[in-house]
Amino acid sequence: MEEFNIFGDPDELQRRMAEFAEQMQSGQRVAWADNAIGLAVQMTVAAIAQVDVTGGSDEQAHQVRDALRLIFPEAVTLVREAREGLA
Repeated sequence: MEEFNIFGDPDELQRRMAEFAEQMQSGQRVAWADNAIGLAVQMTVAAIAQVDVTGGSDEQAHQVRDALRLIFPEAVTLVREAREGLA
């Protein structure tokens, strides 16, 4: 009696399922990286928006640099981790 297999060759099915799983993982890594980079940008924009700059242009520049000095390391960490997740 002939064997009936609705899925075809089991080895081919296993290979295709492995490819599909790999594509899904890759998509998740890209989505996570995109979210992390977006968060870094949002954090930076929000920090700059909170700065109440006063005084002359030199004083204002100093105030903005101070804000960036605080938030930039966190943003860089998020972007670095996102890039490492894609590698």
